[in-house]
Amino acid sequence: MSESTNGFDELTHPNSSGLAILPLLLFVLIFLGTGVWLHIQGVEFAFYQLPAPVAIIPAIILALCLDKYLASRPIKLENSLTTLIEGMGNDKVITMCLIYLLAGAFSSVAQATGGVDVMVNLGLQFIPAPLVIAGLFLISALIATAMGTSMGTIGAIAPIAVGIVGNVSIDPAIIAGAVVGGAIFGDNLSLISDTTIASTKTQGAELKDKFYENLIFAIPAALICIALYAFIGFNNPAEISSLEVSNIWLGLPYLLVIILAVMGVNVFLVLLLGTVLSALTGALLGDYQLSLVGKDIFTGFSNMQEIFLLSMLIGGLSELMKRQGGLGYLVGKINQLVHVFSKKSSSSTNQVAIASLAFTTNLAVANNTVAIIVTGDTAKQLAQEGSIEPKRSASLLDVFSCIAQGLVPYGAQALLAAATFGISPLDVVANVWYCMILAVVSIVVVKLRKS
Repeated sequence: MSESTNGFDELTHPNSSGLAILPLLLFVLIFLGTGVWLHIQGVEFAFYQLPAPVAIIPAIILALCLDKYLASRPIKLENSLTTLIEGMGNDKVITMCLIYLLAGAFSSVAQATGGVDVMVNLGLQFIPAPLVIAGLFLISALIATAMGTSMGTIGAIAPIAVGIVGNVSIDPAIIAGAVVGGAIFGDNLSLISDTTIASTKTQGAELKDKFYENLIFAIPAALICIALYAFIGFNNPAEISSLEVSNIWLGLPYLLVIILAVMGVNVFLVLLLGTVLSALTGALLGDYQLSLVGKDIFTGFSNMQEIFLLSMLIGGLSELMKRQGGLGYLVGKINQLVHVFSKKSSSSTNQVAIASLAFTTNLAVANNTVAIIVTGDTAKQLAQEGSIEPKRSASLLDVFSCIAQGLVPYGAQALLAAATFGISPLDVVANVWYCMILAVVSIVVVKLRKS
């Protein structure tokens, strides 16, 4: 076996050790426990008061201590820190972080130029009154696909949807669920979403390949949802006030980003072009001041700060866990558990394992991107053992983490929608039909279709 760069080969640690996953469990316990405690105290957005990059620090300290304890021969702290830094500086981790920054820059500049408002208002102008709920679902889906963020989409669409509530005799929770479901649909498909970036980079898949793979899961669930919303709408017609579209061209950058990304153009180039075009169209065709572009780009960078730092720290923690045998232990236990319930081929069984891993982890951390980053290495090993294509494992991670995110009442999406509509987050998640239907469709797809 080859020597590692810190001078110790992998055989200094066990191939499988349950102790090596303790740091990961500690991170989840701190992150989830703090959220539960603050929620009991009545704190709003309780699960988002403790930043994940801070919650993971004790876990990293524990991993550094275990590194020496689990080794078969003495290892200095400097060597353990070297392993940590190697994981943080992994080329896939750094690539992922750079894409986060560019995605944040594009989203910030495009929003500042008024592109989001244009796309929302343009969509509402073409929606017949009976199809208002289905229309809100579709608009949320399109905006989220273009923006790459479900939270940003809900923030833009929910206030408009609240105004529609007064014109229709439908439970506000159903409308809120349509907005959240559409936002998660778009976020799951978006080529610039942090969940897409995390899943493809951890699995070694191409963005466009994962996009097409996701369509197999997402489209059937979306069509069923639209049909249900249309049925409700025709029995409870609404009135929609006409909304003025100031300049349709301001929405062009979003369309460009989607088209270029689907064509397979390098994601760095796509996001750079989208950012530049957003600034230029805003300045030439709107009232955007180019002097603000630097500030808006940095605002986008700042918005990605938490996930940027967490990705690097998780990369370091994962490298320590991998060397200490934690990854081997997780894969072994997951395979054992799944085989208890499934007697199918290795490919089908490992797909179930990857899906279960993403789903349960997201239930714990209430953040689909964090869940994907935490489970990425384990999922990749499961995919390799089951001869599962990277695009399929990336899609499974993304789909099932998003399903869980749409069904947890302590998730940011449900909390934001609940606050906007003035209802309980439990009512919101009970009406996110898209995630429920997507779960059923995904299970059927995994069962019937091999990688």
